[in-house]
Amino acid sequence: MDRFFMAYNQACKEKGYEVDWFFSNSQVHSFYKKLKVFASEGISAENQFLEHSKNSKRYDIVVTHFVALCTPFFQKLKNKQEAYIIAVDHNPRPINGFPIKKKLRNRLKGLLYAKYIDCFVGVSKYTINCILEDYGSHIKRKTALVYNGIKASLYEEKANENFGKMVVASHLRESKGIQDLIEAVNLLAEENKVLLHIDIYGEGPMQMELERKVKLYHLENKITFKGSSSELPNLLQEYSFLLQPTYMECFSLSILEALAANVPVITTPVGGNPEVIKEGKNGFIFKAGHIQTLSSIIDKVLQKQYRIDKKVNLLVKEQFSLERMVEEHIKLLPCT
Repeated sequence: MDRFFMAYNQACKEKGYEVDWFFSNSQVHSFYKKLKVFASEGISAENQFLEHSKNSKRYDIVVTHFVALCTPFFQKLKNKQEAYIIAVDHNPRPINGFPIKKKLRNRLKGLLYAKYIDCFVGVSKYTINCILEDYGSHIKRKTALVYNGIKASLYEEKANENFGKMVVASHLRESKGIQDLIEAVNLLAEENKVLLHIDIYGEGPMQMELERKVKLYHLENKITFKGSSSELPNLLQEYSFLLQPTYMECFSLSILEALAANVPVITTPVGGNPEVIKEGKNGFIFKAGHIQTLSSIIDKVLQKQYRIDKKVNLLVKEQFSLERMVEEHIKLLPCT
């Protein structure tokens, strides 16, 4: 989202808006040096904004990202600022939905606090449906769809087949399903294992457990943990497929990044993934948790029964560009 925030800030300034940014971490990356940033320490960005606005200027528009929807914060915000409020929802939902108690609480929150939000933005059709299911269909007229986008020109385009080289780019937590991938690789016949190598980029709380599982199955020569890397835009071109066995997703930037590098994707139909990945055209889809199916897909790719020979990056350039994302968000502002 860093590049979006920078581009959005510039687009707002060109429209004559003065923009203040409130972040919840006290150490703001130098990437944001051109933004007017208020960084909080010890309190949330929401509470920092409320405190700041007590004795500060009035804001005409407030846009929230990565903030829980339909909470008392929005009531306090509307009462203090009388601003036009846009709430952007980036949050994935559990694959089997929320427990009944949370569903009821969300509906109650929708009745109590949805009226203080002027526009609910979902980053995928999946997200829009989740917003309506969580908080009630009465807010449908206030919802808008704006897909996430990336700057495709940053990604080096794959020129070679890179047969058998696959990549994971993910936070290493249970919901990302990397444990399933390891199990799937272990199921492969030995003659196919020798054709495969997977690099895993990312860090997270499950890393040690995943590394132990790799050692347990003697897959150290097949699966390598590479840690985090800022060079992924240049590295993705070196692989034949991105693997994303995730259980929870809202709208995956990793998928867009892989496609921008002309790398097809093997993933699950969670979140907004099916809105981008089309079976056999730019990737392959399997049901989350179905390890045998994932193993079978990898097996068929290695046996060249499953192939994707056409370029897969055109979709990102045409429909999921950063420029289009910024333009669509700007259109949501009143009086633009």
